[in-house]
Amino acid sequence: MTDTLARLTTALSDRYAIERELGAGGMATVYLAHDLKHDRKVAIKVLRPELAAVLGADRFIQEIKTTANLQHPNILALYDSGEADGFLYYVMPFIDGETLRDKLNRETQLGIDEAVKITTDVADALDYAHRHNVIHRDIKPENILLHDGRPTVADFGIALAVSAAAGGRMTETGLSLGTPLYMSPEQATAEKDLTNRSDIYSLGAVLYEMLTGEPPHTGNSAQQIIMKIVTDEARPVMELRKSVPPNVAASTAKALEKLPADRFATAAEFAGALTNPVFALPTAGAAAVTDALPSGPWKRLAAGVTAVAAILLLTILWGWLRPDPRPPKPVIRYTLALAEEEALHSASGGASLALSSDGSRMVYAGPSDEAVSQLWLRERDQLGARPLPGTDLGHQPFFSPDGQRVAFVTSDSKLKVVALGGEPPVLLVDSDLLRLGGSWGPDGYLYFVQRPNGGLAKIPSTGGMPEVVSVPDSSKGVLRHSWPHALPSGKGVIVTLQKVINRVDEEDDVGVVDMETGEARALVRGVWGRYSVTGHLVFLRLDGALMAAPFDQGRLELMGPAVQLFAGIGITFWPEVALSETGRLVYVGQRTTTTLSEAVWVDRDGTAETVDPNWIGQFESVALSPDGTRLAATLGSVTQTEVWIKQLDWRPASRLTFMDGLNRRPAWTRDGRSVTFISIRGGNRDLYAKRADGAGSADVVLDLAADVDEGFWSPDGDWLIFRTGTMDGERDIFALRSGPDSATVPVAADSRFDEIAPVLSPDGRWLAYVSNETGQDEVWVRPFPNVDAGRWQVSFRGGTEPLWAHSGRELFYKSQGSMKVVGVQTSPTFATLEVRELFSTRDYFNFAYHRSYDVSADDQRFVMIRTNAVGEPAIGDLIVVENFFEELKAKLGN
Repeated sequence: MTDTLARLTTALSDRYAIERELGAGGMATVYLAHDLKHDRKVAIKVLRPELAAVLGADRFIQEIKTTANLQHPNILALYDSGEADGFLYYVMPFIDGETLRDKLNRETQLGIDEAVKITTDVADALDYAHRHNVIHRDIKPENILLHDGRPTVADFGIALAVSAAAGGRMTETGLSLGTPLYMSPEQATAEKDLTNRSDIYSLGAVLYEMLTGEPPHTGNSAQQIIMKIVTDEARPVMELRKSVPPNVAASTAKALEKLPADRFATAAEFAGALTNPVFALPTAGAAAVTDALPSGPWKRLAAGVTAVAAILLLTILWGWLRPDPRPPKPVIRYTLALAEEEALHSASGGASLALSSDGSRMVYAGPSDEAVSQLWLRERDQLGARPLPGTDLGHQPFFSPDGQRVAFVTSDSKLKVVALGGEPPVLLVDSDLLRLGGSWGPDGYLYFVQRPNGGLAKIPSTGGMPEVVSVPDSSKGVLRHSWPHALPSGKGVIVTLQKVINRVDEEDDVGVVDMETGEARALVRGVWGRYSVTGHLVFLRLDGALMAAPFDQGRLELMGPAVQLFAGIGITFWPEVALSETGRLVYVGQRTTTTLSEAVWVDRDGTAETVDPNWIGQFESVALSPDGTRLAATLGSVTQTEVWIKQLDWRPASRLTFMDGLNRRPAWTRDGRSVTFISIRGGNRDLYAKRADGAGSADVVLDLAADVDEGFWSPDGDWLIFRTGTMDGERDIFALRSGPDSATVPVAADSRFDEIAPVLSPDGRWLAYVSNETGQDEVWVRPFPNVDAGRWQVSFRGGTEPLWAHSGRELFYKSQGSMKVVGVQTSPTFATLEVRELFSTRDYFNFAYHRSYDVSADDQRFVMIRTNAVGEPAIGDLIVVENFFEELKAKLGN
C-alpha cells in the first residue's frame, strides 16, 4: 500500500473503508470504498494534492454544494464531500458498469440508434443542470458511465467548483479544466464566462466520436488539437459514415458550430433535433461581420500564433461570418379551394385538419357516403384529395413524426391510427377520451384528453394501457385540458387549460404540462397553442389573432413578450389551423363582421327567397311563432349573442334580450306570447322566458347546478323538456312536469353517450332527438312521456337537427349535406316510411347541437340561415401561408 493510500485510508477510516484504486485522471484519483454508515459501495474521488493546495478546503466544499443539489436519473449523485488530512474528496455512488470510453475503446463506433439514445439521455441531464445554472465544463466519454445501457453523467459541476474555488490561480496547478479533444472553441481559448452552449459543443463532439470512431479534431499535442478546434472544420459525419440519417448529421454539425450563438440554444433542442426526422440545417448564413475584428479570446489567440496561422484564422472567420447573399424566402399566401365532394366537413361547426411534419401532406375531415364524416388526404403534389379507407366518423387528425401514419378521434370517442399505405385502422382507445384533439409525441406515445376528468393521458402508439399524465387543477378553475401538442424535447406538452367559464368573453389559457411532475401551468391567455421549431410558442386568441412568443422548451417557460403575427383565423368549436415543422401554415379564414348570413325561405325543391334583404347578421338559430307572423332568431358572435324578434311583414327586427354573454336558442310558448331562451347571465346556462313584445324582464324558468343548454314547453304546457350538459358524453335530455306534483324524469339520459336536439311532435306524444350511441349522430324517436315503451332509429347514415312537420306525419332532419324528410305512422305503433331528399344544405348553416331552422305551418317551406351572404369564401376554402417562419422571425426580431 502506497503512503498516499495509507494516509487516505486512515483519514477516512471512521466513515469509509478504502478497498482499492479504480483509476486516475488529470484532476483526481478514484477509489472503491465501503460506506460504513449506510452499508453500500461508493466511489471516492480524491483531488490531486497540488490542486488541493491551491483550492483550499473551505472554498471547494462551499462551491460543490451546488452539485449536491442536482437530482436527475442521468446525473451521478453526490453523496458527500470534505477534507481529511489535507485530502479534498467527494463521494459518489459506485456504478458497476463501464464508462463510455471503455465501450468506445472496445467497439470504436456505436450503432446509430444507441449513439442517439445515449446523447439524448445525456442532453436531458445537461438541460436539467443548465436550468439550475450548473455547467459541466468537462463532458467526455470518461465522464459518462454506462449501466444496463443507461448513461449516467459523472463529475457534474466539479470542474465548475474547482474553477470557482481556484479563482484566477488555475495556472498554478498546471491543469486545464476540460479535455482538449472535447473542448468548445471558447473553452479552448480560455474564455472565462462559459455558457450552456459550451457543454452542447462537448456533447456534440462525443456524439461525433460515437458515430465516426474518432473525435472531430485530433492531434499530437493539446496545442495542435486546440488550434484545430479554433480554425478547422470537422469533416461532415456522413462523409465518414453514410448510414447516419441526415437529421442526426445536421444536429451534430449544429452542435459543433464554432460560434456559440450558432449552436442549439438548449440541450433539449439538441435532443429534439436528433429525434426529429425532418430537422435540417438552415440555408441562411451567420450574421454579417463587423468592421472590427473579434475581440477577447479570439484576439489573444491570433496574437499567439504564427502569421500564417493568423491569416488562415482570419480567412476562416470571414467564411463563418460573411453575410449570406441569398435573401430570405418570400412569404406567400393563397387560397386552396377544395372540390365540393372533397370539402371540409363542417357539420360540427368547425374544420378539422392536420399537416405532416414536412408540410407535404394534409389530412382533414371531409364528406362520407357511409357516415357523417371520414378523413381525406391531400398530397401537396396532387390536384385532388382522396379518402382514407376505414376512417368513417373520423375527425381531429394528427400525424406521426415520420408522416406515414395518422391518429384520429372519432365521433363516438375512439382513438385510432391509420397507416397512409392503405392498411386498416388500429383501435387504441375505445370510448375513454374526450374529443379535444391529440398529439403524437417524439417518445412514441399518443397524447389525448381522458374521460371523465378531462385530464391529459398517453398511450403507446403500439397499443397498451392509457396512463394519466396530468389532471386539471379545479382550484384554479380549470375544467379540462384540450388540444395537446407534445414538445420535441419530450419534457412537456402544450395544452389549452379550459376553464369553468362564467362569462363567454373570458379566454382560456394556453399552458404546458411538465412531464416530470405532471403539473400544468398557464403561460398566456389563448385558446390553442403549438411549439414552433423556431423556438417560439405560436398561439391563437379567442378573437382569431395568431400570436407568437419566444419559448424555451427545456425550461418550459416563455422567454419574452408575445407579438401579434396577423388576425383572421376562424374559431368555431375548435381551432381551424395547422402548422408544419417546415413553416407551412394552413387555416380557415375567420368570418368577420362583414362576413354575414341571412334568413331565407327555402321551398321543398330548394328554391330560396330572402326573408328581408336588409336583415343581415351572424345568425345561429331561428324559430317561427305559432301563427307564423314572427320569427325569433339568435344573432351575434362567438362571445355575444342576443335574441331578436322579426315581424315577417318587412318591419324591422327588435332586440328581445339585453345581457352580456350568450342569449340563444329561442322557442315560442304555445300561445305565442312569450319566448324561452338559454342565457348564461346567472353564472351558468339556465332557461329563461320573456314576453315577445319586450315588456317586462326575463324570468327564470329553470335554474339548475348543471348547465341547461336547450329547453321548451310541450304543446299542452304540462311538461318542460330540457337538455343539460355541454361536454362529450354529458349531454342528456330530461322532462319536468309542471304543477304541484312536479317531477323530473329522464327522457334520454345514458351517461355513456350524447343525447341532444329534442323536439316533440305536434300532439305531444312522440319525442325525436339525436344520439351518438351507434358511433355517429343519428335521429331517434321515443313515445312521450312513457319513453320506455319503445325506441326507433330514424336515420341510418348520420342525422342531425330533427323537426316534426305540423301534420305529424313527417319528420325532417339533415343528413350528408341534404335536408331529408321521412314519412311516419304513429298508429297502431310507430313506423317510418319512405325517406326522400329535399335539397342540399351545404349553403346553409348547420348546427350539430341544436336545430338551426324551422318550417312553415303548411310544411312546404323552411326558414333557413344562408351563409356566404356577402360573397365571402366558403368554409371549404383554405388559406395557405408558405414560408411562414420568415414572417414569424421578422416580427419577433430573430
